[in-house]
Amino acid sequence: MLALEAFELANRAYFAASISDRGNEFYGQFTERHSALLIEQEAGSGAFYVLVDEDGSVLGRFNLYEIKDGTAELGYRVAQHVAGRGVATATVRELCRLASARGGLRELRAATARENVACQKVLTKAGFVPIGPADLGGKPGTLYQRDLSDSPAAHGQQMSARGDQRRVALDGSRASDSGR
Repeated sequence: MLALEAFELANRAYFAASISDRGNEFYGQFTERHSALLIEQEAGSGAFYVLVDEDGSVLGRFNLYEIKDGTAELGYRVAQHVAGRGVATATVRELCRLASARGGLRELRAATARENVACQKVLTKAGFVPIGPADLGGKPGTLYQRDLSDSPAAHGQQMSARGDQRRVALDGSRASDSGR
């Protein structure tokens, strides 16, 4: 968990430029929040993943939360030093595949602030379509949706995260919350 907390702290200002800052309380209660989310994951209402570099450092976190009735909400964050390199898009695509193949999910939703153009591009490239407005803590945003019945998993195809120096720890190294 120390690597995950280090990732959050190292990228705090970068994240706050495009989404609401989580505040000092979030970081002061990181261990407790992390433990609570692992319990949520055990109960099946969330699935929390990290993207890990070869050196063990966290490059991103990709989370499914509010899992119920074949749907889930997606939230993600990537480190500033890998932003704009296709890492988020490739990993969101992989998560869509896994959500369908292993999680039995049929639909994912994600919300982004209107000014967060990078996130909008990631979602669009990963097959999400805008479906309406979203309120992001008082900030206007857009709600996106992805039908997973058209995912490669539904057709038996494989996709993987981009870059030979990165691995997606989508099976054991699960982390805590992201876009909430």
